[in-house]
Amino acid sequence: MTTADVQLNDPQTLYRRWEDSQWSPFEIDLSTDQGQWREMDGDGRGLILFVLSSLMVAEERITTKFSGLVGAYGSEEEATFLATQQVDEARHMQFYARFRDEVIAEPNLIGSHVERSREHVSPAFEHLFDVALIHAHQRVVAEPQSQEAKVAFVTLYHLILESTLGLTTFKFTTDYLNGGGLLPGFVDGYSKIHHDETRHIGYGVWFLRESVAADADLGDVVRTTLRDLLPSVAESLSPSGNGSGGVDFDALGVSLDEVRDFALNGLRRRLELIGVPLETL
Repeated sequence: MTTADVQLNDPQTLYRRWEDSQWSPFEIDLSTDQGQWREMDGDGRGLILFVLSSLMVAEERITTKFSGLVGAYGSEEEATFLATQQVDEARHMQFYARFRDEVIAEPNLIGSHVERSREHVSPAFEHLFDVALIHAHQRVVAEPQSQEAKVAFVTLYHLILESTLGLTTFKFTTDYLNGGGLLPGFVDGYSKIHHDETRHIGYGVWFLRESVAADADLGDVVRTTLRDLLPSVAESLSPSGNGSGGVDFDALGVSLDEVRDFALNGLRRRLELIGVPLETL
């Protein structure tokens, strides 16, 4: 069987799965996390604060810079599924804000949490979420009938931000926490978020494969978007050297090469499914 023969879930199937996967950010038990947080050392706290800051900035952007894709829907089934994704992103933000309120004990409005979180992210991260994503969203809002604009947006949003960055962050953060029996409530909520994100990524891979199959020239849009942004992705997965914080890979018990290999292998598999092999970039 070739990758072209792999059956992907269409928007209607993904919508049905969304209906069966509801959860509340306010039902996650954080009582153990509260006690453990008080006992964690500075390095452990610093690592989780950096990850949480990155997640909060990312979720704010991908919640507020998504409506253009809903407006660029190609079918009623697609519009219905995309509407659920925006609800998911808002739910994720609510969970991260609740963790900050109740475990880190910094109660505040979500907007204030996000602004504080921005102090910890790198310039490369800011470029992806504050420049590239905003530009791609503005374009899809201005040109909702443009398949090229939509493909560029989905490549950035679903293939780069949710897949390559998001899945990689989840993998190594939860491995670290599970290995130490730490913050089980955070892991529970983050795992539910991960489940939502894999459904979103499923849509992105489906849409890009359908688009490239219908118009081979759109494969070049995928390639161009990746060529432009992969350097920022690689930098975002590196320890920050500019004093703004960063991932301590020694603390996680992994190497930078392991992190980048995981991210690259995942990207390679999804590009094969889409029909734009990594080697063609």
